[in-house]
Amino acid sequence: MREVVEKVDLAFEVNGDSVRLAVSPDATLAEALRDDLELNGTKTGCEEGECGACSVLLDGKVVNSCLVLALECGGKSVVTIEGLAREGRLHPMQEAFVNHGAIQCGYCSPGMIMTAYALRLENASPTEAEVRRALEGNLCRCTGYRKIIDAVLSLNNGESRHD
Repeated sequence: MREVVEKVDLAFEVNGDSVRLAVSPDATLAEALRDDLELNGTKTGCEEGECGACSVLLDGKVVNSCLVLALECGGKSVVTIEGLAREGRLHPMQEAFVNHGAIQCGYCSPGMIMTAYALRLENASPTEAEVRRALEGNLCRCTGYRKIIDAVLSLNNGESRHD
């Protein structure tokens, strides 16, 4: 017989909106985003923090949402891939990935984009070495990363100006 686990109330901000959920004490942030809030842009891959597909921003820092308990997010701010677009327009980082063919199958793209976005919040003009270092925790099984790196670096050249 399966033990019934009592859910716990959780209040936090997701993509600028205040949300309240009842979550299991062992639920991850990835599970809360995908299952409870239906924000399926955040992907789950390895569920061990190795692939980066589930990367989101938690209080402005990139995290693997599969490793963060949802309850750790109480009172905090989360930004997912869905939170980057504004008024129906893709964020420049999203546009850069599309324009440079860095999407491929798309599974790693949300995590890659969120990681690259977090890098650019800290460093508006990263070098190629800095981009490579930032993306080290994100795996892509489709490409050699060149198009992804080119997409991130293209914003250094002012290819897109929307924030």
